Amino acid sequence: MCGIIGYTGRRSAAGLIIGGLRRLEYRGYDSFGVATKPDDGGIAVFKKSGRISENECALDDLSGHHGIGHTRWATHGIPDDRNAHPHMDCRDEIAIVHNGIIENFAHLKKDLEGRGHTFRSDTDTEVVAHLIEEHFSGDLFEAVRMAVKDLEGTYALLVIAGGDGRLIAARNSSPLVLGVGDGEMFAASDLAPLLEHTERVIFLEDGDIAALSPGGVEICHAGKAVTRGVERVAWRLDDVHLGGFAHYMLKEIFEQPQVFFETFRAPVSDAVAHAVSRADNISVVACGSSYHAGLTFAYLAESLCGLPVRVWQASEYRYYPPPLPGSAGAGLVVAVTQSGETADTLAALKQAKAHNLRTLAITNVPGSSVTRIADSTYLMRAGPEISVAATKSFIAQLAACMRILTRLCGNSFDEVISRAHIAIGEALLTDVSDAVAICASAASVFFVGRGPFYPAALEGALKMKEITYIHAEGYAAGELKHGPFALLTPDTPAIALCMPGATHGVMLSNIKEMKARGAPVIGVGVKGDAELAEVVDVFIPVPETEEVLQVLTATVVLQLLAYHTALALDRDIDKPRNLAKSVTVE
Repeated sequence: MCGIIGYTGRRSAAGLIIGGLRRLEYRGYDSFGVATKPDDGGIAVFKKSGRISENECALDDLSGHHGIGHTRWATHGIPDDRNAHPHMDCRDEIAIVHNGIIENFAHLKKDLEGRGHTFRSDTDTEVVAHLIEEHFSGDLFEAVRMAVKDLEGTYALLVIAGGDGRLIAARNSSPLVLGVGDGEMFAASDLAPLLEHTERVIFLEDGDIAALSPGGVEICHAGKAVTRGVERVAWRLDDVHLGGFAHYMLKEIFEQPQVFFETFRAPVSDAVAHAVSRADNISVVACGSSYHAGLTFAYLAESLCGLPVRVWQASEYRYYPPPLPGSAGAGLVVAVTQSGETADTLAALKQAKAHNLRTLAITNVPGSSVTRIADSTYLMRAGPEISVAATKSFIAQLAACMRILTRLCGNSFDEVISRAHIAIGEALLTDVSDAVAICASAASVFFVGRGPFYPAALEGALKMKEITYIHAEGYAAGELKHGPFALLTPDTPAIALCMPGATHGVMLSNIKEMKARGAPVIGVGVKGDAELAEVVDVFIPVPETEEVLQVLTATVVLQLLAYHTALALDRDIDKPRNLAKSVTVE
């Protein structure tokens, strides 16, 4: 959830770290902080609640070529100056930043206070600084190695000390990647802040502890020295620039035709092809938008290929799993996660593997945790996604799911889906201004659809609530009469996805039922649907195409509607309140 970055090398650390934190703000932006090691010794720290842009000039006094930084999404303690990272030991000789949750921090804190330690924050992280302090006698690597033995939970740690010239990194179930430069080393919670400095990276494994110096890195695992390979990443620096767009979300929406095309046409490994071809049933585990992508896949796979698919919210699968066979059988568990680090999805995947089930990951991040756990991986081609609200990563997930769909159905839909990027591009030209005028003044908005357009409605509602702060709910259209009708008023608009096909007639009936309750209805349908245009208050036409592609075009229209509504309400579109991009805690 939080973003961390560290640097050691020939350049001034503070400015480089601040630049990296800006690229990590989508992981958290309640507060931030930087600690550097000045050349004359000691540790210099600045930390503050609020955004980096509001306090950046205060960092001018931090000097040194060695430092760590943090941008926070609060878990333990309110977002204020005292709870901002970095955290220090009692003697202000050790500074630490942390992503994750220390589950046994209350017990550790009580013991440390009993041994005379003084705490200055409400965070779980501070216990780690004091544990390291107890073991530190000049060798920071050894002190960290000893301290993490007492920790229960998840962590990505970066640590510096006045009495040691190295930057220490440690990982357990929280992402941490090293960047290899020319006479300099980097560490960060993901790739985004590294791209402008190096394309060479090292992905740490759970349990790794690394000592970084300008000349290289030494890594230890379970008390033994290990070597982790250096990989080259294909992401470009241009991918994390706005490129003339007002917001990253809008930029990423307009990148979707290319993202879909590249993901759908990405090579399918033999392992993925074999896993899919053997499956006679599939279980999908995912969270948030990824769950909606999985639900879309289930509708399409069952209706077009006759393959049974169950979709589970990963947070529920872990604690209430379905009956699982004792052997691999012909079932396949598919984990869908943009970051590859979603804690609940990883836990569900581990549970599936513990029951000897074959597993497949769909993710956007090479080297992420899910790629190490799953038996095989379909790697999306979305590139870095900066806006908190998922758009192009969701479309890329649908592309990956549809590629799997073509495999399951004997490539019979390959030609149709290969035209998807054209349909998406046409949908980007849709005018949603009349619908925005209705939504921007609403206290609540309902999104309804049937069949594969039900998960599209769920995703549309999620986008609306995420970035506009308008209460929004997605429903299967037939369910409205089972309770939600009580909430329909002239101030409660409904957005109905009414596409040609088997459900068109019944959707029209549902729309008339909503209209009879006084709710204004915004209809999304294909161009030329005069019957739909006549019955709704606002008609949003999308290009007429095959049903499997209409799911994509409807999704794009709902993304645009959420974006322009948020813009009309002057919301912080890329960094909506209380949210973070990568949910790495349970």
